[in-house]
Formats: sequence, C-alpha cells, structure tokens
Amino acid sequence: MSSAAAVLRLLAERGESLAVAESLTGGLVAAELTSVPGASKSFLGSVTAYATALKRDLLGVDGSLLAEHGAVHPEVAAQMAAGVRARTGAGWGIATTGVAGPEPQDGQPVGTVFVAVAGPDGTRKVARLRLNGDRSEIRRESVRNVLELLAGELSVNGRAQDTEQNGGN
Repeated sequence: MSSAAAVLRLLAERGESLAVAESLTGGLVAAELTSVPGASKSFLGSVTAYATALKRDLLGVDGSLLAEHGAVHPEVAAQMAAGVRARTGAGWGIATTGVAGPEPQDGQPVGTVFVAVAGPDGTRKVARLRLNGDRSEIRRESVRNVLELLAGELSVNGRAQDTEQNGGN
C-alpha cells in the first residue's frame, strides 16, 4: 500500500480530514493523495504557496520569520502546516518547503527540505531532510517523506486514543 493510501485509510478510519500546504513540491502531494480512489472522504484540498508572499498572506506564516530566515526553515514548514489546517478546518495539515534546485536558496543548499505535520491537540512535528538527486528526485522524496511523517503521527496518535478509550475498562 502506498504512503498516500495508508494515510487516507487511517484518516477515514478515524473520521478525520487533511489539507496540504506545498512549496517545492508544487502540488505533487495533492496529486499523490488524489490518485487514491476515495481520497475525497478525507482529503479537503491544498494550497500551493510557491511564492514567499503567499506563505505569509494565504497560510499565515509570520512575515518577520520569512524576512529573517527565508522560506526554507523548520518553523516556516510548521507554520505552513498549521496555517493550512486552520484555514481549511482540517483535522490535520501537512507542509513541504525546501530547495529542489538547481541553485541554493535562502542560504540553504539544494536538497534541504523541511516537512511538517500539524494536528489536533497541538500535535506538531517537523523533519529536516537532506536529499540527494536531481530536482525531480528531491521533490518525489519530499512527497514520500511528508506522507510518512503524517502516517507515523496518525499511528502514534491513534494508539494513544485507543489506550485512553480502553484504559478504563
């Protein structure tokens, strides 16, 4: 089962929803999710905020953070995920930002990527990736990694809920 299918299955089982904020992946995460039959049960939509101004204006990323550090920063990824979650009303938000190449950006080398998850109850996780390969490979690996990060959080969060629900029995 693909990462996208696994994520969508977990979300559907829980009755939860997902929205995506993408930069370097340019819609590839949304495309991967919507390639799975029945994705509409859990996937609400996405924002491709390629331009830094859109990260600020559409997703609510702090303008001073962007001015000081640029768009390739772990806190930017975290705020993108939280922003898309808040603006869509989704239970979970995920985000990608980074440098796919061919040139470095914001002082970061090609292959530097941050993926993030924001969820209910303040769930927040960011992973820094150092990816190798050409532009296409970096983007593809970014998609795989953000979906795996979310799958991990859904699994951990789901086990915690099961324990909490079953703990009193």
